[in-house]
Amino acid sequence: RGCQTRTRSGRLCQAWDSQSPHKHSRTPANYPEAGLVSNFCRNPDGEDAPWCYTTEHWMRREPCDPLPPDCPKAVQLAADA
Repeated sequence: RGCQTRTRSGRLCQAWDSQSPHKHSRTPANYPEAGLVSNFCRNPDGEDAPWCYTTEHWMRREPCDPLPPDCPKAVQLAADA
């Protein structure tokens, strides 16, 4: 799991534990094995690519291009927990 926080088009990802601007059910509590940490792009439901909800009110979600897994060690541990 990587540290990508922007979609393919460059939009900032909404944090998974936030319900604003988009309400959703894909939360860390509902998907405990999916690594839904911070606002990192993830694939909790088996889509073709990692994705995230965006912080734009008018764009609910978009796919992400994964970055090389070069996150700081502390971030990787939190994401894998």
